[in-house]
Amino acid sequence: MQPSEALSTSAQVAVTLAGFAGVVVAFRNRSVHEWSKIDKFRLQILLANSGAPFVLSIFAMVLLSTNLDAPTTWRLSSVFSFVLIVWIARSYGATYRRFFSQKEFKASGGRSAIFFTGSLAAIAVTVLQIYNVITLQTFWPFFAVIATFLVLAMLQFILLVSAHDDAKSQQAPPN
Repeated sequence: MQPSEALSTSAQVAVTLAGFAGVVVAFRNRSVHEWSKIDKFRLQILLANSGAPFVLSIFAMVLLSTNLDAPTTWRLSSVFSFVLIVWIARSYGATYRRFFSQKEFKASGGRSAIFFTGSLAAIAVTVLQIYNVITLQTFWPFFAVIATFLVLAMLQFILLVSAHDDAKSQQAPPN
């Protein structure tokens, strides 16, 4: 498969996953502001992990349409993906620390193993981007970032769909 075909397909999958997020929101029993903290966090991850591959795919397709040589295209794409990953990871970390103590995270149905496994996968593809910029300068490490985002987005979609509606137990008493 040519890089342009893979990027086009990944952009379509990313848009589809974002659309699934809308379906989840529409068919839940409560509005989003009444959801549990963990479900709001899962929705944030689903939207970011479907938006990022779309942006990365479009960025790379734009670069492919220029007169840049392939190594330069993949180096620039990897630099951009590195910056995007770091920015998203900081956002996730801040949200996680703001909303959850470790005890509260587990009590709300959060799965630490999934969170930390996803974090390790993100670290691995982030390091791979640095290696791609310096040494490899090829398509596959950049595409590994897109694939990782899509897999993690699908996981969050599954967790949102299969989550029990425990928002009542997570709500604070009215003021």
